[in-house]
Amino acid sequence: MQAAFVLLLAGSIGRLLTYDGPDGHTGWSLALFLVFGVLHLSGPIWAPAPCHGERPSIRHLIRLGMLLAVWLVLLALEPSATWCTMPLLFTGVHRLPVPLALPLASVLTLLVIVSELRVASGLFNPNLVIAPIALGTVVTAVLLHSRRLADRQRLLIDDLVRARGELAANERRTGALEERQRLSAEIHDILAQSLSSQQMLLQAAERQWHIAPDTAHEHVRGAAASAGRALAEVRRFVRDLAPLDLDGNTLVHAMRALAEQPAMPGTDGEPASGPAVEFRLDGTPGNLPEAVETALLRVSQGALANVREHSGATRAVITLTCSKDSVCVDIADNGRGFEPGRIPHRREARTRGHGLPLMESRARRAGGTLRVESAHGEGTVVTMSVVLGAHDGAAARSTLPAEETS
Repeated sequence: MQAAFVLLLAGSIGRLLTYDGPDGHTGWSLALFLVFGVLHLSGPIWAPAPCHGERPSIRHLIRLGMLLAVWLVLLALEPSATWCTMPLLFTGVHRLPVPLALPLASVLTLLVIVSELRVASGLFNPNLVIAPIALGTVVTAVLLHSRRLADRQRLLIDDLVRARGELAANERRTGALEERQRLSAEIHDILAQSLSSQQMLLQAAERQWHIAPDTAHEHVRGAAASAGRALAEVRRFVRDLAPLDLDGNTLVHAMRALAEQPAMPGTDGEPASGPAVEFRLDGTPGNLPEAVETALLRVSQGALANVREHSGATRAVITLTCSKDSVCVDIADNGRGFEPGRIPHRREARTRGHGLPLMESRARRAGGTLRVESAHGEGTVVTMSVVLGAHDGAAARSTLPAEETS
């Protein structure tokens, strides 16, 4: 449409300079043609048309008014400007509301007819009236039809986006339900059945404790064997729930893979963005308890997720420091920082999955501590440290048989 406008404008100027010949108003007509072209071609920059479904801005309406005013003066001075109105219907009027676009298109068509009749000579030519009406009707019908199609397409896209979001939510709920059912079945098979069997054996031993001691002792041994099998199953079950990143890999390998993960993708077609993450190793990690490795990795994942989502940082460093009796991990960034005292509520942390209270709880369960250092504009450092000797003692006490710990 812009190319058609330029061609029609050039044709009108050419007719002005060649066919009509210079006269008293040629200079004014040429200047108005240039103003008309500049107003039309520069309009999308300083007064863009409204998007579908939006009301036109005041600036856009002023631009249309100026175009129509200049065009009316050109019609009075130079009838060759008549057909320059067709691109206006496409590039300016089609974005207006229908109650405003239809009367404006009718007025433009009427002005074209009047201008053609004014310069006509000889016998009356009905095509001078029929052709503008037919062309204006076709243009208006095409514009209205394209607008309806655009509205339907927009509604269809909105429905598809909403359906995709609902499908993703349903898949997440289905996955969570399936995982809950799997865990429920595992717990039932591991604990419920074993505890039921132990209860029956112990009740039978209690009834026969005085009348048949040998049988009662046999029942007690059976209950102990059942408890041992259940304990082994529970340990296997817990081991299967360990992070997949540590399955067959060392903690260093898992940390380095975490730092090499790609940045998060953008929205509405925007490119991926995120800080550059570097992993550093200070010392040589020994054989760390599985609970400590899991906690160190999970805290690093949570802290790095916070860096990518909230900090606005351009660089982050994960440092794993190992010594003979302790291990710690630092996640430092150069982001905007925050006030460490204003930590999200624990309920909010659970819903998000990477809250600082959740990381504190995870570090505490592993026998370690979590420390957060931050200030506005100075970045953030999250540190989890574990004293291995203290953790080993706590872990040993937690795995002793019940009769020994009591």
